[in-house]
Amino acid sequence: MRPLAEFSLEARRAIRGVLCDIDDTLSTEGRITAEAYSAMQRLQQAGLLVIPVTGRPAGWCDHIARMWPVDGVVGENGAFYFRYDTAARTMHRHFIDDAATRAEHRARLAQIGREIINAVPGAAIAADQQYRETDLAIDFCEDVTPLSQAAIDKIVAHMKQCGLTAKVSSIHVNGWFGHYDKLGMSKTLLRESFNIELDAVREQFVFIGDSPNDAPMFSYFPHAVGVANVADFGARVEHLPAYVTHQRCGVGFAEAAAWLLAANIT
Repeated sequence: MRPLAEFSLEARRAIRGVLCDIDDTLSTEGRITAEAYSAMQRLQQAGLLVIPVTGRPAGWCDHIARMWPVDGVVGENGAFYFRYDTAARTMHRHFIDDAATRAEHRARLAQIGREIINAVPGAAIAADQQYRETDLAIDFCEDVTPLSQAAIDKIVAHMKQCGLTAKVSSIHVNGWFGHYDKLGMSKTLLRESFNIELDAVREQFVFIGDSPNDAPMFSYFPHAVGVANVADFGARVEHLPAYVTHQRCGVGFAEAAAWLLAANIT
């Protein structure tokens, strides 16, 4: 990973949009600080698309799409996107699976969640589970005493044995039926909402993240940025970003935003 100083002026001036993780990328110790929120707003006011791409649930994403300075949000690790049309006062919702399929999957996921809690002492169903449409989130450090890597690995293994795709974020292990991810739904959002074919212009977008479940995004975007705490995961991040900030979490996000914005005032 290279320092942001190596992200050239020419490349930064070509950037059209910023996609970003939320937990421990925008947030710092579980909170969205004024500094990070303001950075999002400044990016959008400068004419860049701003799209959080998160493992957080549909209930949260409805709020984010409506009330944050963003142009859309991808949630539950790529299960859907929401985009609020302010002029029409309409929420656009696009899901991978239909409502009946989501309901069927939720029943099975609830059972798998009970099995994991019984098998892994200290693990808990995530506090935001009741707001989820498509996946199971197991808390390993957000509202519980942090679990060991062995315990996290056991959660992942159980999910996979049950036929789930399992991904580790900075706070949860998320599991779902199907093989979608953050990247696929990001492409769908940009195509359907902004007529942008991301494969043709990936160098015009930045992704900012911090954890193993961001690896597909780090691999895909030539100008992907990790906030400094991405280094905490070491080899567990399958693909590392091109650049890394000096600062951690939301302060690192604000650092990256300022470096992008400076390209147009230099």
